[in-house]
Parts: sequence; C-alpha cells; structure tokens
Amino acid sequence: MPDAAAYERGFRGAILDPGTQTPAGLASAFGGIPTKRFDVYRNNVTVSLTKALADIFPAVCRIVGEERFADLARLFVRENPPKSPLLFRYGENFAAFIEAFAPAATMPYLADVARLEHAWLSAYHAADAAPLSPGALSAIAPDKLPQARFAKHPAAALVRSQYAAVTIFNANRDEQERRRINAGVPENGLITRPEFEVRLAPISGGDTAFLHALFAGKTLAEAAEAAVAADTGFDLSAAIGMMLSSGAFKAVDVKR
Repeated sequence: MPDAAAYERGFRGAILDPGTQTPAGLASAFGGIPTKRFDVYRNNVTVSLTKALADIFPAVCRIVGEERFADLARLFVRENPPKSPLLFRYGENFAAFIEAFAPAATMPYLADVARLEHAWLSAYHAADAAPLSPGALSAIAPDKLPQARFAKHPAAALVRSQYAAVTIFNANRDEQERRRINAGVPENGLITRPEFEVRLAPISGGDTAFLHALFAGKTLAEAAEAAVAADTGFDLSAAIGMMLSSGAFKAVDVKR
C-alpha cells in the first residue's frame, strides 16, 4: 500500500478520469476489487460536478447548449477537482479553461460571460456590509476629499470585456427570446449587491478605470487621473454619484 498522501492523490485522480484503473488497495466487503461499484461512484461524482457547473454558469450552458456544455464540463472536471466542499465555489477557473479551449474560439465572448457569472455568484454569497452612504462623503472637508480612499464592498467586482458580455449575459440568464446581438461591442460590467439583490450594470471605460483604481486602494484624485487617461470625457461628479448609488463601497477614510 502506498502512503496515505499518495493514495489520496491516486484516488482523487481516478475518481475524475474514467480512463484510469480502480485505485490499488480498494476492496469490497465481499472480497475482490469493486471495479463496477467504483465506476458507478466515479460516474456519479462527474455527473454531480457537471450539474453544479451548469447551475453556476446557466448563461454559458444556454449559449452552447446542454449537450455541448456537458462535454465541456466533463473535460474541465477531469482537470480541476474541487478545492472546497462548498460547490458554489467550484469553477473559479472555468472562464480561463474556456479561453484556452480551442473549440470555443468561435465564441470569443464566452469566457467573459463565464467571468460575469462567477462574479455574480460570488457577489450573491459575499459577506453582508452596509453600502457607503452619501452622508459619509459629504462629511469630509472639500480640501481633504482628493486624498480619500474607499473600502470596497465585499460583493463588488469589475469584469472587463472586449465583447458585449453584459448584454449576452443578461439575454441568456433571463432566457430572453433569442435576438441578434453585436458581440463585438466592448462592455465592462460592475457587479454589486448593496442589499439582497445582485446587480450587474454596464459601465464606461472611464468609470471602469476610476473604480478599478479605487478598488486597488488609490486616492480619489489618483483614480480620477486614471479615468481621464482612459476617457477624456470622464465626468467625475457623475462617477461619484454612480459609485454611491451602486453600493460598490462600504467605507471611506481620509488620513489626517
């Protein structure tokens, strides 16, 4: 018998790959190697993880169709065993897998749709926090405001895309009637959950650069500079209104 760690690695690999043999050392209570029973168990594990992925990525599933999604999911499952007993955390690298999957090259937007779906689910399960109130911002002296730094809400996330990922996401999550979408129009998405409902909103390149800088801990002044560099038409007042109404932040701080 191999040592416990080696046996666990072998068992984990065998349970996800139908091309491997029943792990050495596995025995039935009735004697012999329970190959058929292990095959049933292995199939159940793959089916369960495939279904979990379909539940986590319903838009991707609808876009490619259930049969093709199941094939894609099975390949992913073989290479990516769960790292957590919480199934909603599964598939965090599914978008990267899609991006590297050659047959998916005909749908270059698909990986970004998957990123939006995973960010949506992460926001749904994120810790609760009260969103930043407008009063907290107005309480800061005007001369101190440029140096303000903001604490991101646990549910907030940004997804940048060179494709119409937000529109495609919305059309397929809501199971809207299929319509023609110009997938080549770049869209960035802001995911928030100020209370109990996850929200996804498309935002401009300037607003994206602004929020990205604030999420990274930059000051308000530094974030505004980054936004103007990305979009000369950036409107700081409108962006501040957006960051407050969206619930993307939970606190603000100005070092004295």
